Amino acid sequence: MTRYLQVALLAGAALLTLRSEVTVAAETDLAQTIVDKADQIRFPRESFQFDVQITNTAPDREPEHTKDRIVSKGNDNTLVVTLEPAADKGQVLLMRGRDLWIYMPNLSQPIRLALSQRLTGQVANGDLARANFSGDYTPSLVGTELIDGEPCYVLELSAVDRGVTYHRVKYWVKESDNRPSKAEFYSVSDRLLKVGTYRAFQSLGGKTRPTQVVIEDALRKGEQSVLEYSNLRLRELPDKMFTKDYLKHLDL
Repeated sequence: MTRYLQVALLAGAALLTLRSEVTVAAETDLAQTIVDKADQIRFPRESFQFDVQITNTAPDREPEHTKDRIVSKGNDNTLVVTLEPAADKGQVLLMRGRDLWIYMPNLSQPIRLALSQRLTGQVANGDLARANFSGDYTPSLVGTELIDGEPCYVLELSAVDRGVTYHRVKYWVKESDNRPSKAEFYSVSDRLLKVGTYRAFQSLGGKTRPTQVVIEDALRKGEQSVLEYSNLRLRELPDKMFTKDYLKHLDL
């Protein structure tokens, strides 16, 4: 093999490597863009509040109903205030970053909780307190599939650390408009825990968003939670509102 041929082969290999790296980088950027756009459809980037009615159903049990008010400033500061049932009224979840506390009127100090801990029915604390996927997961685009006849991107979301709500999420987002369609939520042992479906897209807070999310238990057939969103509005929120000392003074 001549020296010139060796140089040509090495140059060709380097070019293939560069093209591969460029392709991977482009796919990574596309995956992040898809997740970002889907997040903006689900909830605004600005400070906002909304109400969520949760109905939990299971075989041979009467439906259970709860209502919460969510107040959020970015993806790192959130309050979840219990409005119903009356017995739990006044309970508040406070999230700062990935730290979560619950305040109850009959206790003097807030108690630390995990985002993955169950809040009600199939709903984990993090499902309400930290609803956006951007920042908590590293996305990769793994293909496309049809959901109800519509082409969807299929993404794998890997947790950035153990402090987030789920270890892994498989996420379907519509190609035509970046609306979220479906999500599967997995445990650290990679067991499918539950499946979420985004439904009833309507105008909410000035933008078309899913106003209903159905979360089905993948382990216990027939158990599900239906989350219905309403009264979303933008509002200015002071930083002091998202502190443990301020929880007992909340008036929402």
